[in-house]
Amino acid sequence: MRKLSIFNFTTLNGFYKGPNEEINWHKHGEEEKQYSIEGIKTGNTLLFGRITYQMMASFWPTPMALQNDPIVAEGMNKAEKIVFSRTLEKAEWNNTRLIKENIVEEIKKLKQTPGKDMTILGSGSIVTLFAEYGLIDEYEIMIDPVAIGDGTPIFKGIRNKLDLKLASTRTFKSGSVLLCYQSAE
Repeated sequence: MRKLSIFNFTTLNGFYKGPNEEINWHKHGEEEKQYSIEGIKTGNTLLFGRITYQMMASFWPTPMALQNDPIVAEGMNKAEKIVFSRTLEKAEWNNTRLIKENIVEEIKKLKQTPGKDMTILGSGSIVTLFAEYGLIDEYEIMIDPVAIGDGTPIFKGIRNKLDLKLASTRTFKSGSVLLCYQSAE
């Protein structure tokens, strides 16, 4: 069975993006860069909602991304990707498949098939939906030492209590802390 995990960074007050979709408050030190490189080397299939997908697809294939972060850019561009969207007509970033309908059923099927583990990046609405259905095996949440006045909470609109147990932690020199949780059930 394939494992489904999430990776998101948040502010101290629980926002994974600001009121205008911005993430420029996230600390990107050398350790965080190395962590990204470690993560991309796993070869996991990357999952996105439309907004995160469009943001990533507008950056990682660019010459700027290749210049600023060549290893991560190469990994992101080569990775198998799935975008969940009812409104997106086509997914043009290489190695991307678009799933428009029945996304909960589709992810249940994918988890049962042989293949690479899967990681959701950003995509709060997808995270919340899959968490509601108990489909996420591991939550990796990097908390940055910053608070912002407003934004979108990582689990916005969650209806059911999400009981998790701490599996591991990692502290970065920037003050960011990576918390890894698994289902308590």
